[in-house]
Parts: sequence; C-alpha cells; structure tokens
Amino acid sequence: MEYKDYYQILGISNNASQDDIKRAYRKLARKYHPDLNSEADAEERFKEVGEAYEVLKDPEKRVAYDQLGANWKAGQAGFQPPPDWDAGFEYHGGGFTSAHEQDFSDFFESLFGQQAGGFSGQRTGGHGFQVHGQDSHARIFIDLEDAYHGATRSLTLRATELDGSGRPIQKTRTLNVKIPRGVRPGQNIRLQAQGSAGIGGGKPGDLYLEVEFNPHSIYRVDGHDVYIDVPLTPWEAALGCSIDIPTPDGMVELKVPEASSSGKKMRLRGRGIPGKTAGDFYVVLEIVMPKKLSSEEKNLYQSLRAESGYNPRAELGGWR
Repeated sequence: MEYKDYYQILGISNNASQDDIKRAYRKLARKYHPDLNSEADAEERFKEVGEAYEVLKDPEKRVAYDQLGANWKAGQAGFQPPPDWDAGFEYHGGGFTSAHEQDFSDFFESLFGQQAGGFSGQRTGGHGFQVHGQDSHARIFIDLEDAYHGATRSLTLRATELDGSGRPIQKTRTLNVKIPRGVRPGQNIRLQAQGSAGIGGGKPGDLYLEVEFNPHSIYRVDGHDVYIDVPLTPWEAALGCSIDIPTPDGMVELKVPEASSSGKKMRLRGRGIPGKTAGDFYVVLEIVMPKKLSSEEKNLYQSLRAESGYNPRAELGGWR
C-alpha cells in the first residue's frame, strides 16, 4: 500500500497554516473537478486532493496524521472511528459541492478506518470522535546507586501540537520521574497518561521508560547481581586477610581465606540489587604483583621458591 503525503498532494509545506491549506485545496479542487477538467486523470487527482483536504483541514486529524503517518510505514499506527463515521469532504465555491461521494484510498482507510498501534476511535456525537492517545516509549539512564536507594530524575519530552494558526509546533515538557528502589536493567517504569495526547478529548496514552544503567567505574551488573574486582597482594592471597569492600549500600568487611587464587569469587548473599528476591554481590579476587621488587622482597621470594615444592603446572599433565 502506498504512503500518501497529503502535504505534497496539496503542494504545501507541513507547517502550512489552516488558511494556506484551504486556499490550496480550493485552487486544486477547481482545477481538477471532473465537470471542469476533461483530462484522463482529473477525476483521480480530484479525489486525492479531496482526501488530503479531509485530513489536513481538521486540526485533530492533522495532528493524528502528523504523529502516526511515519509510523504507519512500519504498520505500527492508526486509529479507528466507528464504521458509520461521516468520512465525507466538502468544497465550497466554484458553483459545486462534493460531500459523502468521495471514495477514499486504502491508505486513508488504514489510518482512519481500522484499529492499530493502541488507538481506538469512539463517536462523541455529530461528526466528532475520540481517539485514545498512543503509548510512548523512551529509555532512561540511571546510576546503580539509584536502584539501591530509589531516586527522582527529570525527563524532558517533546510533542507536536498545533498553534493558534493551525501550524504544527514542537512543545517540551519536563517530568519528575520517581525511580523505584530495586529497579533492574531492562525493566519498564510506566507513567500513566504521559504518552501521546488523545484526539477529540480521548484519553492520553501511557509513557513507558525502559531502564538502563550508566557505566560504573568499579561495579558491573548482571541481572540483579553486582560484581566488583578486588586486587590482592600475593601475600594477602597466600596468608588470608580481612579487607573492607565498598558496595553501593556501604562498606562491608570481607574475610579472604588463605591460599586464595586469582579469579576466586566470593558471594555476599542478598547484597545485590534489592527487591522481593534480592540479588547477590560478588567479589572477584585478582592477585596483583608489585610493579617493582626491592632486594629484600626478591630474597624472600627466592627463599620461598627454594622451600616450596608446589608446581601448579604439574597438575596440567606433566608441565614443568
């Protein structure tokens, strides 16, 4: 099905005023009216002009078309007036009137004659109808600490509206979003009635914010679990030690057992992202050598080499 650019059909820009739209329509309707134009495609062009005017002359339908038209290409948008909705158009001037006789295109019917994308139409009396606003989706980035303690963040949204002259304009609004404690990456925060505005008094849609975490300097997140890499000296790993570990919820004392290897994971149960089922906090040990050894340190390591018979490569099939 071909997408119809109603602005292009009328030969106007998408920021044209309602008066500009009316003038363009009258000019083209007179030009292509079958009673006044004998060209083979005059009737088809006349129908296209009438269809374009039917949408753009009505500020509510124009906003709907502007908001949904691009999404329609992906089959994601549309809204539904009831089957008996009056979809005629009218032309005044030039000695003729055309109404209720227009056969609208499949594109028009797909946009205004069937339900899609979360929109539905409801007749409100006369020729009016209500359209529920479309749900909107966005992404919000928060810090890991926000998920531990909760927070409030500001979010700026932009929406298309018509000004007093009927021209579409961008308006911004700022929302204070409450970040709930325990939220996890990939979850959605639902803000009721903060999506796209409804048409004809219809209820606004909802806004869904997908949560993502900002990269952290020392932590990494996997689901509801949190990981930190902790460096140890060789003697701390060999002899065991007690060290303070920073967590997003405060410092925790951790006892490292003797003979700990690099890569060993130690779990702090329930200290991950909080929730009904809290995640765990994992400390991953990493043995780090001094960048430079003193003479005394070298002597100690040489004594250790002479005294110890341990060879880890011997456990891998006879390596030396």
